[in-house]
Amino acid sequence: MDPRLNDLLKWSIENTKTGSDGQQAPPPSTNLQQLDPELIKHILGGPSDAERMKDAMAAILHPEIDLENKLIAFDNFEQMVEQIDNANNLVPLGLWPPLVEQLEHDIADLRAMAAWCVGTAVQNNVKAQESLHGLGAIPKLVQLATEDADQTVRKKAILALSSGIRNFQPGVNAFVESLPEQHKVEGEIDATDMEAIDDIIRRLREHSQQKG
Repeated sequence: MDPRLNDLLKWSIENTKTGSDGQQAPPPSTNLQQLDPELIKHILGGPSDAERMKDAMAAILHPEIDLENKLIAFDNFEQMVEQIDNANNLVPLGLWPPLVEQLEHDIADLRAMAAWCVGTAVQNNVKAQESLHGLGAIPKLVQLATEDADQTVRKKAILALSSGIRNFQPGVNAFVESLPEQHKVEGEIDATDMEAIDDIIRRLREHSQQKG
């Protein structure tokens, strides 16, 4: 039996019992909001976030689904990976590789949405940063940030880089090594040196705006 069911049972009993005089008992010691949301969804029969994430990616990859609905699926996916537990579930669900592959899609809107989801997933999340780096995606993001013809794609790629390398030295190293000649920096950059990282990101944004 899932031990989390004990918490749900405890909440149910405390929330419904009354005192011996027929008056409502004191408020339950366990708040419903403190219970595992995935467990509640399972008990109530609704899809879990993991299932919704897999369904969203399936829609994004399906060749017969139109662009409008792919973008809706991507938007839903992005909202789910805002939660760190969902972002960390990208690994066991096998969703990192197809997400990174979308960075190379022929359609700019899908490249932009992929970069946006990446940026959301890696923000303040070292596990996600490690996954992104492990897939060799940082050089691809640098390429999008500096060379893509679509300004929105460049903007989202820069955002993903900004979140993907901070306080993560392997990511910073890959980022610096991948910068094109005009953006090269002297020496090594410390991943904790926010001023140095901000300066590079600022220059990338300025270059992106100049490209129109």
